Amino acid sequence: MPSSVLFVIASLIWGSTFWAITLQLGEVPPAVSVVYRFALASATLFFICTIRGHKLQLPWRTQKWMMLQGAATFGLSYICTYQAEEVVVSGLVAVLFALMVFWTPLLGRLFHGTPIAARTWGAGAAATAGVALLFYHSIGQAWRDLQMGGSGHFLLGVVLALVATIASSAGSIVVGKVREQSTNVMLTTAWSMLWGTLLVVLYVLATGQRFVAPPTLSYTLGLLYLALFGSVIAFLAYFTLIARIGPQKAVYIGVITPVLSVLLSVKLEHYRPGPVEFLGMVLCLASVAWALRAPAAKPVQNDLLNNAIETP
Repeated sequence: MPSSVLFVIASLIWGSTFWAITLQLGEVPPAVSVVYRFALASATLFFICTIRGHKLQLPWRTQKWMMLQGAATFGLSYICTYQAEEVVVSGLVAVLFALMVFWTPLLGRLFHGTPIAARTWGAGAAATAGVALLFYHSIGQAWRDLQMGGSGHFLLGVVLALVATIASSAGSIVVGKVREQSTNVMLTTAWSMLWGTLLVVLYVLATGQRFVAPPTLSYTLGLLYLALFGSVIAFLAYFTLIARIGPQKAVYIGVITPVLSVLLSVKLEHYRPGPVEFLGMVLCLASVAWALRAPAAKPVQNDLLNNAIETP
């Protein structure tokens, strides 16, 4: 399948998943919903691998990288995302995920020594200013409430969303290491999801949360959509793109996803951004688009990936 088609598939699906997560919030603890989602997704991927005759076992040196990827991408990132969306509009969480365009090069620089273009630094500063405008009124109000004895849940939600974006970027960097060990994207994704699920299960048990049965039809339908489309199909498309073109280019999806998510929030969550919020949103996304027009630095591992992966 062409990379352009994979890009469109991942963008459209993930543009809707931020809102679909809101269907999971309420009676079921967020971390438990993460367990349900990725347990179902990993089981589906293992089933497909079995049908296709893939050997499911992988060596421990590969499993170690997949465990790390699962902990970052399917564990920490999604626990924080689900909890953030309890208090922050889903479209705004999606806008924060656009910052992956900057976290990913920064982490690539830290772990692989990949150079960062000057434009990326400038666009990152502009995007940060856009995020500040986007949350200016909300954070100000939340801070005043906190000083008056309020809970400060909104502030915590913003922090959790930022942690989720950094964890997702870290997971994207680790994908390159996983690809060096195995070129079977479907199988390594299944294992990474399984490791992430098991780690979240340990977190649920350690924090004394309860496993609650899906309470409503909307929850169940949302779970199926998030697991099969948002996890299986979208992540396979995304990880295949990373293997083909590197994480710095695959993360371009971060430009499209927030736009679709905000439109859904306006339509379905009655989100009404004011002039300052709208300006911040435009500045953030325009900065991301500007950064992505810069020539991407070639990751250290790209030669290995291009030689190892020749089929869609």
